[in-house]
Amino acid sequence: MIETLLGLCALSCFFFHFTDSFRGPDGKVYYGFVTPRGLAVFKSGLGVEVPQDERFRMGFVDLVHALMAAMVFAAIALSDHRVTNCLFPGHAKEMDEVMESFPLMVGVVCSGLFLVFPNTRYVRNKGLYSLPVFFSESIPAILVRHLSGKHHGHKKSGFGKGDSIALQVTKQTECTNSPNLNFETHHGGSGSLKDIGDSEAKTFKPCGDTYTDYTPCQDQGRAMTFPRENMIYRERHCPPDEEKLYCLIPAPKGYVAPFPWPKSRDYVPYANVPYKSLTVEKAVQNWVQYEGNVFRFPGGGTQFPQGADKYIDQLASVIPIDNGTVRTALDTGCGVASWGAYLLKKNVLAMSFAPRDSHEAQVQFALERGVPAVIGVLGSIKLPYSSRSFDMAHCSRCLIPWGANDGIYMMEVDRVLRPGGYWVLSGPPINWKNNYQAWQRTKEDLEEEQRKIEEIAELLCWEKVSEKAEIAIWRKRINAELCPRRQDETRINICESANPDDVWYKKMEPCINQYPEVNSPEEFAGGELKPFPERLNAIPPRIASGSVPDISVHSYQEDIKQWKKHVKAYKKINKLLDTGRYRNIMDMNAGLGSFAAAIESPKLWVMNVVPTIAEISTLGVIYERGLIGIYHDWCEAFSTYPRTYDLIHANGVFSLYQNKCKMEDILLEMDRILRPEGAVIFRDDVDVLLRVKKTVSGMRWDTKLVDHEDGPLVPEKILVAVKQYWVGGSTSKKDKE
Repeated sequence: MIETLLGLCALSCFFFHFTDSFRGPDGKVYYGFVTPRGLAVFKSGLGVEVPQDERFRMGFVDLVHALMAAMVFAAIALSDHRVTNCLFPGHAKEMDEVMESFPLMVGVVCSGLFLVFPNTRYVRNKGLYSLPVFFSESIPAILVRHLSGKHHGHKKSGFGKGDSIALQVTKQTECTNSPNLNFETHHGGSGSLKDIGDSEAKTFKPCGDTYTDYTPCQDQGRAMTFPRENMIYRERHCPPDEEKLYCLIPAPKGYVAPFPWPKSRDYVPYANVPYKSLTVEKAVQNWVQYEGNVFRFPGGGTQFPQGADKYIDQLASVIPIDNGTVRTALDTGCGVASWGAYLLKKNVLAMSFAPRDSHEAQVQFALERGVPAVIGVLGSIKLPYSSRSFDMAHCSRCLIPWGANDGIYMMEVDRVLRPGGYWVLSGPPINWKNNYQAWQRTKEDLEEEQRKIEEIAELLCWEKVSEKAEIAIWRKRINAELCPRRQDETRINICESANPDDVWYKKMEPCINQYPEVNSPEEFAGGELKPFPERLNAIPPRIASGSVPDISVHSYQEDIKQWKKHVKAYKKINKLLDTGRYRNIMDMNAGLGSFAAAIESPKLWVMNVVPTIAEISTLGVIYERGLIGIYHDWCEAFSTYPRTYDLIHANGVFSLYQNKCKMEDILLEMDRILRPEGAVIFRDDVDVLLRVKKTVSGMRWDTKLVDHEDGPLVPEKILVAVKQYWVGGSTSKKDKE
């Protein structure tokens, strides 16, 4: 079928070059085929004398132009991978090599022949349309496309949905891929840009200054209406639609850009998080100190007042932290995340969480320092992470009752801990005999708590590998073959759910998730990972085993190539992308994590979000690559404070959520979590981006629409945006203008 269609199209290109027209005495235009004897009109017997001019006779030039038309059509048609895959299945690599040069050759040859053999025949179209127009548009398009390295390899090249809109947009955008946006931090608006379309966009007003630190799903007032049992009131409780805010969250007065990393690890501007309570409550523990107009973080913690470095060195004497074996870590009840901050020196990436509670702004401090963290709690709901994600989990006096509720919290840690992973418990009740008085608890109470923890750890098949001073370390065994008691132990309740990654708003249960099956006692259940950074682009075990639907080894490798290409294009648009200007980055629809892998650097980290409505759950793959991420539904607010991300990447987010929730809800949430003068990169179909562009023009964002890196005919476009600088009680530069 495709061969027939292409053949008919090629023949039409060829034969239409043997048509011409003339205007008769009656003023009408008559069309016909040129022949060696002259023009043969389409309809005979019209009573109009046909001109006998030499120009209406077929000649050598007509044949040249007909052949050129067929060649140009072939070059354009074969530039679409869908056509070549259909015509030449199994030869994608060879066709890639051929199409590197074939279109360029056609463009050069046809351009030269057209200059040597010009033609001005008039064919049937809308009025009189000169054939040179066809060549003047199509041949340079081929040359530009291929001289800039944009050939048929991209999956969305060719014609498709939105092309007519894409062409219109192309006329309204600059030819260059360098938008006139200012990505520097200077605490002022960066100028206005015209929006596409004539209708006026809705203008969103600022919220009141009392909403400066508003967290919609962890609102303190709403939280107090829920039960305190099992920390339910500290979990996510999002507002219903009628209570949502449709205004812009203001930054506090005096807000400034955070210090660049690594200075940000130790210093945070007071104006950004103006809360001194932790400097008083945790003064002895060396968490944070107030000095002038900044907070200083000496690196201390409740269990390591002398500094996180020495504490981590103690752990490294037992756990292989230094060689890349341990890459991802979970810090439960993280405080200001000093443990995670100092682990970054070891190239270990920690996902830290703590509730929004009386310790005001601890997660906000962590993110201001440039350390990954979210608002969260071990309560009654499963953690929003995939199973077998973390190489290490950590609790440093995190106040979680590990032995309570039949060990349900340790069982949840077991679910997210990778086979062979480590669990660190630092503080009560470890070494209770020497510390019960300082902890102001009875010997009996602490002894019973430790007994329960030891008992649950044994049921989970964790091996205690160290207990020194107040630090105990367990290791999860690498497979079920090493847990013979599990087969006979009547107290063990195996989880019935076949999908341990189905966690969004699901209640925790006092049950143990099964290990993946192995063939020998030496094999790691679920697959052994390579040390980082080798694991970043190695084949993840979930993909190698075929356990991720519709994702093969080949498609995974192609995804890596594709995102390297995309990120290269992003860096041409925003030259500050990997300079350290953007520390905290979010990918709202992370897929396989290849965007994060392509920009991986010690200067930045990426929160890879896998939408709960995504067709395929890929968060486990992301963690197997040594990256971090979280499940989330973008119809709700994210579990973070305002102004916590420097750059947001939104690939296909609005196409994914079409008809699921309102576009402005998602965009207002992006505005809430984006820092002033932060940037956004949208990638989506052009018709979707035009609606996004119109909406954000009423949100104090400056935007620019940029063509896809494969050229203007690709309906997928890139929209780049910069949030203007403004603070509570003020107006932005654009508003003043």
